[in-house]
Amino acid sequence: MPALSKRTEKFTDSVIRRMTRVALRYDAINLSQGFPDFDPPAAITDRLAEVAHTGPHQYALTWGAQNFREALAAKQRHFMGIDINPDTDIVVTCGSTEAMMCAVMSVVDPGERVVVFSPFYENYGADAILCGAEPTYVTLRAPSFTFDEEELEAACALPGTKALILCNPSNPTGHVFSRAELETIARLAERYDLFVITDEVYEHIIYAPYHHTYFASLPGMRERTLSCSSLSKTYSMTGWRLGYVIAPAEVIDRAKKVHDFLTVGAAAPLMEAAVAGLTLPDSYYEDIAALYTHKRDLFCSGLRDLGFSIVEPQGAYYVMADVADVERELGYMDDETFAVDLCRKVGVATVPGNCFFAGDDYHFVRFHFAKSDELLESALDALDGWRDKLQA
Repeated sequence: MPALSKRTEKFTDSVIRRMTRVALRYDAINLSQGFPDFDPPAAITDRLAEVAHTGPHQYALTWGAQNFREALAAKQRHFMGIDINPDTDIVVTCGSTEAMMCAVMSVVDPGERVVVFSPFYENYGADAILCGAEPTYVTLRAPSFTFDEEELEAACALPGTKALILCNPSNPTGHVFSRAELETIARLAERYDLFVITDEVYEHIIYAPYHHTYFASLPGMRERTLSCSSLSKTYSMTGWRLGYVIAPAEVIDRAKKVHDFLTVGAAAPLMEAAVAGLTLPDSYYEDIAALYTHKRDLFCSGLRDLGFSIVEPQGAYYVMADVADVERELGYMDDETFAVDLCRKVGVATVPGNCFFAGDDYHFVRFHFAKSDELLESALDALDGWRDKLQA
């Protein structure tokens, strides 16, 4: 058999999705892969029931159905505060995963560099590698998960650097980048002529007093920003795989071509039904923020009471727990073994932090709390006495 591609040797399968399989194996409570256990808004599911009978059931326009793009442009124009032309500035993708890959492939050539903050959502490094690019990692330092400006500039200044990936609010850390941090990134993007590819899927899951600033809304950044997001987290519909890229027309013209040959198009009936979500009033987004604030407070308080050392998130629906001391005490050599044992012996699945960090000297696990109160309370009950259970 001929040799397989060398580029796919450089990364593993998704550890996040792998931990879901581990959870199923041990019948554990799955707080690893970040999907809710509650339904999308009734307006969306009711519309889907109608669409099941009336259609559309065939291909939509490759870069997204017209009414979906118009509704999305109106919604994002309202929240982002920038002008968005639904015909020239949007391509609808099969989830934000494709949106990110589409964005990287549209602006980065093989051999060029992409700056990635570490810890990072595990797809980003793979996106760069699959495009033939080289990721350059810049550390976000715990517990605040902020960056050092000199380290960031050094990465941006490396020859061949073409783009920077920014996840805000951050998965896995829950850090919400301040306006000052974003302005620093903007200055460096302008100084070194970089594209900034943003992943903003948690844009509406923000905890007071923090505030989400869309990078494209900063002065001078609209022309160099590819804003990627999806409907998955905001509307509790991760299985629908509806994402998008918003960028200047010249960039979207390239992204349309990449998207066309990657997946052809997003699902037509799902786009039709999702319009009902895109037109919901502002009160919906206020309610989502309040819902997740409650869940964060319930779960983080419980983890603290159980002896976990956590970094309380400012946004998104994940919480990082530092288990370095426990790993040393109990003799664990890595956090993946720790996470598997937590699943096997304690009955709660998390994500080991090693899949989020460029280095190998970090000892975190990531919990997610996009679950019913009853399930979160069950998870906390299972975690009671977790140290003793791990030693058993």
